[in-house]
Amino acid sequence: MLPSEKFLAAFRSHDEAPRTLVERAYLGLRHDIVCGALAPGERLRVEHLKARYDVGAGTLREALSLLLSDALVTAEGQRGFRVAPISLADLEDMTNTRVMLETEALRLSIRHGGSAWEAALVAAFDRLSEAERSPERMRGADWEDANRAFHEALIAGHGSPWSRYLLGILYRHAERYRYIAMRVVVTEAGPPRDVHREHEDLFRAAIGRQEARAALALEAHVRNTCEVLKKAGLGAG
Repeated sequence: MLPSEKFLAAFRSHDEAPRTLVERAYLGLRHDIVCGALAPGERLRVEHLKARYDVGAGTLREALSLLLSDALVTAEGQRGFRVAPISLADLEDMTNTRVMLETEALRLSIRHGGSAWEAALVAAFDRLSEAERSPERMRGADWEDANRAFHEALIAGHGSPWSRYLLGILYRHAERYRYIAMRVVVTEAGPPRDVHREHEDLFRAAIGRQEARAALALEAHVRNTCEVLKKAGLGAG
């Protein structure tokens, strides 16, 4: 059985109204780690963070413990917490694991999803397409929320809480690297990545019940961020 409070908190967006002070601190910290406002390796001093997130020390430690189970922070024994580091090796491992789990979840979702799954997938793709109408909008929170909802809709027909939970954690880590990739794409020369086309190919294969084609499209899509950052030299020094 999944731990209910942790399970529910892991899938709430940072801009949703939190139910508890712990959840508010957890969501705020998670957002700042994922978007880079708290840098990889940065020391997380409870006495400094209390004012930033307007909570007490005990509440903050509970939130940090939740992030520890998400692998977004690391513990240093009695010396507190740090933001988890990033590296090319971590990115490759996370990407490989996500591909393994998410492509299988997608296959099962296509196999078992009914008309309600199809309708929800169409709605999620329409919302994502609207958010992808301009490069500026694709760098905003609306796009990230729509992108996450689309990926969740793809595997929703599988109906496995454990798959959703594990993939949700991996998605947050992928989101963290994606923020870096967005900055790289802006500054590096080379042909632009057509993310909307990737999403459209994936959507059409899934809604058309083309299991193998959809799995291949999803794998290519997930691996693209890794390839962008490898070419940019992430972890090279």
